[in-house]
Amino acid sequence: METGRRAFIAALTGAIVGALCAPDAWAQATASDPTLPVADWTAIRRTIDDQRKALKTGDARKAFSFAAPGIRAQFGTPETFLAMVRSGYGALIGARYVEFLEGAVIDGAVIQPLRLVAPDNSVLVALYTMEKQKDGRWRIAGCVLAPSTVQAA
Repeated sequence: METGRRAFIAALTGAIVGALCAPDAWAQATASDPTLPVADWTAIRRTIDDQRKALKTGDARKAFSFAAPGIRAQFGTPETFLAMVRSGYGALIGARYVEFLEGAVIDGAVIQPLRLVAPDNSVLVALYTMEKQKDGRWRIAGCVLAPSTVQAA
């Protein structure tokens, strides 16, 4: 991933994590930003959910198919991608509970947060960056795991 894109994602992640910690700020941040039709948010959530199902079953090829072209180019093979997810994003696979939070379009980036509750009740938020492809399908262009201030019951 190029340095400029990493800096953008880091800044965006910081803003979103801060907003998730302060719900009023999140409402203000998303209120003025463009939004997407409900059908797009539904498709985005289905894409993320379908990839998580593939990851949980170890279906590397299917999980890799939900990645945007840039991610596929970065990792090269489904097996390399699955190994990366298992080593750095195990919370996506092992969560005992997941909940989609309200997505937002921020500075043109489509972000879909997903709350993850681990078996030990720790809580993380997965911040997915989504890209709409020329064929109209949504693909995952990145994911950052961030701590949450929410406690699991």
